[in-house]
Amino acid sequence: MSRRGWKGRAGRLSVGMAAAGATRAAYEELRRRPPVEARMWQRSNYAGRGVELYGGLAAAAGAATAMGTARGLTVRSRIAAVGAALAAGACGAYDDQVGSPDERGFGAHFKALREGRFTSGVVKLLGIGAAGLAAGTLLKVRPLDQLLGGVVIAGTAHAVNLVDISPGRAAKAVIAVGAPGLLRRGPAGVLAAAPVGAAAAVLGDDLSERTMLGDGGAHALGAALGAAIVVANGRTGLLLHAAVLIAMTAAGDRISAHERLWKAPGVRHVDSWGRVAHPYG
Repeated sequence: MSRRGWKGRAGRLSVGMAAAGATRAAYEELRRRPPVEARMWQRSNYAGRGVELYGGLAAAAGAATAMGTARGLTVRSRIAAVGAALAAGACGAYDDQVGSPDERGFGAHFKALREGRFTSGVVKLLGIGAAGLAAGTLLKVRPLDQLLGGVVIAGTAHAVNLVDISPGRAAKAVIAVGAPGLLRRGPAGVLAAAPVGAAAAVLGDDLSERTMLGDGGAHALGAALGAAIVVANGRTGLLLHAAVLIAMTAAGDRISAHERLWKAPGVRHVDSWGRVAHPYG
């Protein structure tokens, strides 16, 4: 490998390590000094165990910090990626705080909107959609590519949140999808390193059920990963990614809870790796 190639790989590695370090620092600080009141960030998970949401807030902050300080990015790509991650994370955190578990999925939110109720899910949908479109406008030149970029960023944010129903699943998804991007040279590899490093930093605590990403963390990491995908792809790639993400959105919660999908050979092994085994299921 050429000296330039080694330098590029080292640069991407340093961004991932910076994201991981910033995430861990933020996580420990949030646990010591919870924002507002600690009870706001406490939840019960699928097994009825108490967990907190600091991991998601920390991952959002860590990924944004790494992208904001990384070398090799233009001002436009830096603003786009950091802005999309923070906006998506803020919208997700808002839904974490005021959202109702009885109103899940686009259908429920659109129904509420028709009834004159502006749910947190609608705020999240519009906010992340607008942030994705703004980021796509900064990252691409032609209008169609800008629109597709917005769809990919917002769609990736939603897709990561869609699978965040079991410990570690969303973090593993970010790592699995983002890791190949680390092989790319230039801004795409740099941007991919940030969400991968941030997700890796909280994976252990997520699997151990001490913390969870929540909507805030899942949407932030997804938006950051989406920005890396947009930078890495031309129109054909954007079209393919957008089509897959739209299909996932249409499938909605069926993907989240589809037992046959998550118990498929290979998928089940990776999905369950490191997770705490409960005697009651």
